Amino acid sequence: MARSRQQFTSEDASPTSSVRSKEWDGPSRWSEYLNSEMTSPAMSTSWKNGTTEGQQQEVGKGQKGLNLHWVVQLNEVAEGILAKMYRLNQVLDYPDPVSHVFSEAFWKAGVIPNHPKICLLLSKKFPEHHNKLQLERIDKIALDALHDNAEVYFQSLEPWVTLLLDLMSFREQALRLILDLSSTVITLLPHQNSLILHAFMDLFCSFVRVNLFSEKLPRKMMLQLYNLLHAMLRNGRDCEFYHRLVQFIDSYDPPLKGLQEDLNFVSPRIGEVLEAVGPIIFLSTDTKKLRNEGFLSPFHPRYPDILTNSAHPMRAQDLANVTFYREWVLFGYLVCPDELLRVTSIDIALVVLKENLVLALFRDEYILLHEDYQLYVLPRILESKKMAKSGRTKQKEADLEYSVAKQVEKMITEVHEQALISCDAIHRERRILLKQEIGRMVLFFTDQPSLLAPNIQMVFSALALVQCEIIWYFQHVGIASSKSKAVRNVPVEIDLNDPTIGYLLDGMDRLCSLVRKYNAAIRGYALSYLSSCAGRIRFLLGTPGMVALDLDANLKGLFQQIVQRLENIPKPHSENVSGITCNLSDLRKDWLSILMTVTSSRSSINIRHLEKATISTGKEGLLSEGNAAYNWSRSVDELESQLSKHGSLKKLYFYHHHLTAVFRNTMFGPEGRPQHCCAWLGVASSFPDCASMIVPEEITKIGRDAVLYVESLIESIMGGLEGLVNILDSEGGFGMLDSQLLPEQAAIHMNHATKFSTPSAKSPKGFVGLPLPGQESYPENNSSIKMLEAAMQRLTNLCSVLNDMEPICVLNHVFVLREYMRECILGNFRRRLLAVLKTDNDLQRPSVMEALIRRHISIVHLAEQHISMDLTQGIREVLLSETFSGPVSSLHLFEKPVDQRTGSAIEAICNWYIENIVKDVSGAGILFAPIHQCFRSTRPVGGYFAESVTDFKELKAFIRIFGGYGVDRIDRMMKEHTAALLTCIDTALRSNREALEAAAGSMHSGDRIEREANLKQILDMDTVVGFCIQAGQALAFDLLLAKAAGAVLDEGAPLIFSLLDGVAKHLPDKVPEKTELRRLRWVANGVGVVGDHDSEWVRSILEDVGSANDGSWTLLPYLFAAFMTSQVWNTTAFNVDTGGFNNNIHCLASAVIAGSEFVRLEREHQQQKQSSLNEHGNEGVEPEVQSRQSIEANIKSMMQLFIKCSAGIILDSWRETNGSHLVAKLIFLDQLCELSPYLPRSTLEAHIPYSILRSIYSQYYSSNPLTQLALLSPSPRQSPAVSLAHASPSFKQNLGSSTPQNSGNYKASQNQEQLYDTFTDNNKKNIRRSGPLEYSTSRKVKFVEGSSSGSMGPSPLPRFAVSRSGPLLYK
Repeated sequence: MARSRQQFTSEDASPTSSVRSKEWDGPSRWSEYLNSEMTSPAMSTSWKNGTTEGQQQEVGKGQKGLNLHWVVQLNEVAEGILAKMYRLNQVLDYPDPVSHVFSEAFWKAGVIPNHPKICLLLSKKFPEHHNKLQLERIDKIALDALHDNAEVYFQSLEPWVTLLLDLMSFREQALRLILDLSSTVITLLPHQNSLILHAFMDLFCSFVRVNLFSEKLPRKMMLQLYNLLHAMLRNGRDCEFYHRLVQFIDSYDPPLKGLQEDLNFVSPRIGEVLEAVGPIIFLSTDTKKLRNEGFLSPFHPRYPDILTNSAHPMRAQDLANVTFYREWVLFGYLVCPDELLRVTSIDIALVVLKENLVLALFRDEYILLHEDYQLYVLPRILESKKMAKSGRTKQKEADLEYSVAKQVEKMITEVHEQALISCDAIHRERRILLKQEIGRMVLFFTDQPSLLAPNIQMVFSALALVQCEIIWYFQHVGIASSKSKAVRNVPVEIDLNDPTIGYLLDGMDRLCSLVRKYNAAIRGYALSYLSSCAGRIRFLLGTPGMVALDLDANLKGLFQQIVQRLENIPKPHSENVSGITCNLSDLRKDWLSILMTVTSSRSSINIRHLEKATISTGKEGLLSEGNAAYNWSRSVDELESQLSKHGSLKKLYFYHHHLTAVFRNTMFGPEGRPQHCCAWLGVASSFPDCASMIVPEEITKIGRDAVLYVESLIESIMGGLEGLVNILDSEGGFGMLDSQLLPEQAAIHMNHATKFSTPSAKSPKGFVGLPLPGQESYPENNSSIKMLEAAMQRLTNLCSVLNDMEPICVLNHVFVLREYMRECILGNFRRRLLAVLKTDNDLQRPSVMEALIRRHISIVHLAEQHISMDLTQGIREVLLSETFSGPVSSLHLFEKPVDQRTGSAIEAICNWYIENIVKDVSGAGILFAPIHQCFRSTRPVGGYFAESVTDFKELKAFIRIFGGYGVDRIDRMMKEHTAALLTCIDTALRSNREALEAAAGSMHSGDRIEREANLKQILDMDTVVGFCIQAGQALAFDLLLAKAAGAVLDEGAPLIFSLLDGVAKHLPDKVPEKTELRRLRWVANGVGVVGDHDSEWVRSILEDVGSANDGSWTLLPYLFAAFMTSQVWNTTAFNVDTGGFNNNIHCLASAVIAGSEFVRLEREHQQQKQSSLNEHGNEGVEPEVQSRQSIEANIKSMMQLFIKCSAGIILDSWRETNGSHLVAKLIFLDQLCELSPYLPRSTLEAHIPYSILRSIYSQYYSSNPLTQLALLSPSPRQSPAVSLAHASPSFKQNLGSSTPQNSGNYKASQNQEQLYDTFTDNNKKNIRRSGPLEYSTSRKVKFVEGSSSGSMGPSPLPRFAVSRSGPLLYK
């Protein structure tokens, strides 16, 4: 097989051959794992701050004592190896090599060949060689496939087998270094040799972590398979390090047994260290002592006047390391179980084991703590117990050893049950303590920032404790632990609704912000301390004890160099501290050199000598002063590194799903605080720091996950913000304060109050669903008011916090919460606007809609007070976008862009009005009521009757919401609808032109028979009448809309309204008009200040559709006159209550005739002008310009012609069988004269006597309401004067069903008299209304009651000649 890799060209080539070129026993072997920042001892702010107390600055070469440089490097190597194993574990889909359970993704990962039978056999039969396994019998096909693809599989396994070699090499070097340190370091007590102790224990824990983690990898399968492939490629030879790796893996199978054996020699030193840190662990678990003695308080607990805590400064500083101490205990007793037999160890182990269920290895990987203690520690204890029992008669100490072993056995067997029950309660209590302490600390240092610098170590301790508790919380979320030997998983009950997490995160964030804010002050204090420390160290070096030690030249030179460096530190008094730049890494390097020398057993002068020589002064010893100088020097140039170490929560990245869940459960809960959002979001900024340089792809993945985490939290925050706004905007929020009674509800309350005299009966509690205004003030409603106040407070706090929040930076992404908040509020307003348009049934009333929108805007204004952004402008933009549907036709000259979206809100509401009011597609019986200036319906249109949405007040509310764009949109839609109707009329005129011309001739000649014959030839008359009725409804609705628009304009901009009103009265009367004048007239007509609105509106339609351009429209009066023979009059009736008919054909008659005449004459003028230009060329004479007076005269003559023809048809076609229809027709003609400005009443008087009309109106407005029903009777034999008693029961029932609710044809006598009085008053004001006519003295008509017998021959109207109520008194 061809080999692609260069190293395979040699027969002996293998990946292990490259290892021989490395120094197996030296640190240069780990160049891959050591980043560039580790090459310089002065660099301490590396990307990883895993090592403690700044051991990155170690020197290493040429020292007679210890060399900690390798310690720091091996810690770095351990991190790299763990990162590689973590990545391999991810790639292999987290296999279980112990139980040999592998998922489908494991075999498809491309690392292990997808031949499970052979691979599992090699793993299970480890450490047997593959030659002894007879693999051909297991799976011959798979073995052949391995032969064919051996090189590809070999290459895929090579980097991971190299990882096994690194594990073996690391084990050897780290173990050698641990044993060397354990045997040479004189003391490892925290109060004497803290720096060396942390370096040693960090390496110890890293060594244990690496080997415990290796158990999660399929080590056996990888090695066996790799060796098989190597043998296939190398003629059956094993790889060079195969046998060493087999021995290594076998000795660490399971790893804990190998660790216990390897670390047996250092076990006593580990036991000493764990005993030494026990008091600090006990202190950290005693929440009562921490609180009462003020270990985390910046002032003395018993003496509040003493602000700096000097009661126990060392203990308070040691609390910063308690997290490491707990890990030392858990790892130490796990791999050195014999140390549990110490008398004091059992209490230390019990305290730590009782509050933990898992032991973190790396990132989110862990082992189940108590299971491993029972499997690997308990047998060793039982063995010790057995040996002590057997040796009880031989040695006196056996009894004590046996007793201790028995206690340890009991502790290990019982502590698991205790941990399952109490661990969460223990940590919850600790979180509550830290919440209180860190909250007080933030308030105190915010108020007294000058005390932050002296207490900086205590701040670090508080941060470390909070960091430990937060990470513990998320490590144990969802953990299931086996409760006994029988494998039974018991989930740990971790409360995902614990609000203390938010408080702790917020406290950490605010403390870190304070430290960064007062960085200069902390540096200045540290520099001052170091300057004073120089004198103290110089004094200690000159004491007799130090002189008597006779230090060697090297050590003495280091001490002198330390003093010189301290004395050369810049003084912060005379210059700006923030401008001081100094690198104190050399100072720390020299001090570590001294420590490595004096702590080594090989040195003639050790640490004990120095303590004894300087402790006699009664002050701090030399080592204490040096260690303090070391720690304070880090506050000068490594403050950010220390903050990152103690205050970083980058490990939470591996629990970010739980983090999101806890945030959503707690942020907007009863104890959630909006200001915590900053901390929850700020955590993501440190997530990319988790990425390892050993695994480059992690940087991209972690960065992407961090961005998604921030986006998810922002979505939750904005959802909460939207929820708060909606709570306030609900009926239980501000809607409760705006409650008003409808008139009907108020009447119910008043009737109830007057009916019952007892106070209890007047109580509003008796009315369910009818709360009185002000009911929120009753004591039983205090909870709802408190809820409302809490929602307002939370909304304003959240807006203030989000407004002041700094941008969240995650890699190259920047999240500005202020912008998100603006988009959220405006987006919610847009959704709210669209939601209030309609109710569950149908369209919302515009007045209610306006009130709801104003209520929502008031809430937005409330939030705007706490935001440094203009939300009002955004609201205007939203309203404009939902209202704009194109340029206003009468104002704008530009065309609508093609990609311009029409506002969905205005589109929805305009479509509803057109379909349900103008077109009446639902068949609700829409009628226009001229008296009430609104439309009415016989049944509800959706959720309301028509008058509830077309009232003048409702239309004004509609215009206030949607403005001029809304008015123009609905106007254009009505014009389109009316244009289609006018086109139908134009078609009817053209198709019936011959019949109309013949009918016109017969009307003028007086031939009744020929006229009737010609009228019967008119096609689709009823259909055309229906079109006319719809057009009349559109005209009436547009007139109402124009008046409402004028009223709104007059309220909001009275100067503009008065300007249009004045201009409209002085517009020139010439025809044709100039374009500018025509547009100005249309604008004035849109606000109802033009006299004849309908004519101008129809004129604009006809100009657009191109009708009335030939002689057909001259026949329009005859077509409308022919409508008098239509069957539509069978259902037509006049309603006193509404003042109109159920069809409005008269509106269309006057408007169409007027509009068509204007258009026809304008086009004639244009044709004359064009022909004149053609005849005379450039010297053409301008044709005569006609005035509007001449056009109006022509219109008047056409209207008179229509009245004459209609009256003739009505009177000539009267018969006894259809006489009741005459009433509606006659009232129609009278109403037309009243409405049309071109048709005086004298025109109608020439054809129909006033006495007839007077008699009709007298019966309508008489005191007997029953006579009104007679007018609508379908029986041809009933006259308006016939009583209701003559009507059949079926007719009564039909009347009841067809009568509009709340708007019927019949009223009580009192209402009729009031209505009659109203008409009388209106007539006095020269306002013309339908109803009884008022004649002046100059126009008296002789009327004789009961003159029906006085007429010669059969009178055409015998019934209407007599009025029961008598004639009205003439003036």
